[in-house]
Amino acid sequence: MLPLNRLGEGVLMALDAMRANKLRSALTVLGVIIGVATVMTMASIVQGVRAQIFNALEVAGPTTFYVMRYFSQTPLNPDNLPYEVRIRPVLQESDADAIRQIPEIDYAGMWIQVFSRLEYQGTRTQMITVWAADDHYMDLQGGTLLRGRFFTRSELTGEQVIVLEEQTADHLFGRLDPIGKTVRVNGVPFRVIGIYLKPDNIFEPPGQETAGVIPYRTAKYNLRYDETNALWISVKGRPDVTVARAQDLVTVALRRERKLRPGVPNTFDLLTQDQILDTISSLTTAFFGLMVALSGVALLVGGIGVMAIMMVSVTERTREIGLRKALGATRREILLQFLVEAATLTLVGGLLGIIVGLGLGQVLKQVLNLESSVPLWSAVLATAVSVGIGLGFGLYPANRAAAMDPIEALRHE
Repeated sequence: MLPLNRLGEGVLMALDAMRANKLRSALTVLGVIIGVATVMTMASIVQGVRAQIFNALEVAGPTTFYVMRYFSQTPLNPDNLPYEVRIRPVLQESDADAIRQIPEIDYAGMWIQVFSRLEYQGTRTQMITVWAADDHYMDLQGGTLLRGRFFTRSELTGEQVIVLEEQTADHLFGRLDPIGKTVRVNGVPFRVIGIYLKPDNIFEPPGQETAGVIPYRTAKYNLRYDETNALWISVKGRPDVTVARAQDLVTVALRRERKLRPGVPNTFDLLTQDQILDTISSLTTAFFGLMVALSGVALLVGGIGVMAIMMVSVTERTREIGLRKALGATRREILLQFLVEAATLTLVGGLLGIIVGLGLGQVLKQVLNLESSVPLWSAVLATAVSVGIGLGFGLYPANRAAAMDPIEALRHE
């Protein structure tokens, strides 16, 4: 083992070299800084997205699941559906009615997700999400009614009314009171009857805002929507009924409703919250893996830079190496000295990268409205990787220094 005094000496020599060659050292560790900062930032965003979706599913409750025409981890093209999807019937209200008849089921409702633009007297939003549901929407998705009211039973039959989300209302109306005014959703007029505040953990991808909620039948009769990807039945079992039991009961009820004979495959899919989490986990893991691969390129460049500057350092200090060997320094001591210097160089770059990554993570979380802290493991990983780069790419220059003949080194000019 390298004695602590030698270790401290190596660290101090590395820091002295960095101070003496500030620009060269900065350019050398730039790749390490970029790579480590990328890992830190992506880890923060991925954890924030996962936490947001997990919290949203907690709001809906552990017994909530969804009936879909066909479940695919990637959205299907509604104009070019595969054969196995086309042969399945579109979900109907009769399917939801059949599920409601099950005593163990607490709620079953048809929901639609519509992407549209909202407009009021020339002020327009970007493409934004409008949910089509019923008066139980906030029971499952959460939220707070700020002003006005939610739907009445009579309005659920197809009235063109909307409960706007607060941010969308502020964007369209500013200081005006939206209640009673008319907005257009994809050109269709809707009367505003309420304003609600969505919870921060609402189940939606980052950056995709929710505009508001309209009655399901209103969307069905007035708006275009994707019957495969954006239409489903939200189902919530009673608290004392397990998800597996509720799914079995729903499956039996739907097969009976659709008159499917024994042995015939289901013509619908059931999507549980665990499946949603698995899908999100796979997508975010793939995204994180891609960013790690890209940051690996920056780390590779940084490692090559470390190797180059260490080679220059070995050449500049040839006489010093020869003198140390003449005074009794062993090959192992010379090797470890230069390895410590290389590791110190990349460790400084790694620490700077952590600081940059923390800053970028905070900025992006604010922009994307995510609530999460930077995971501790990413900082530990970044530190370990930066030191590893120094040791790996500093090995060749250190070995070259250790292999020098002391007589030849002392003759070096």
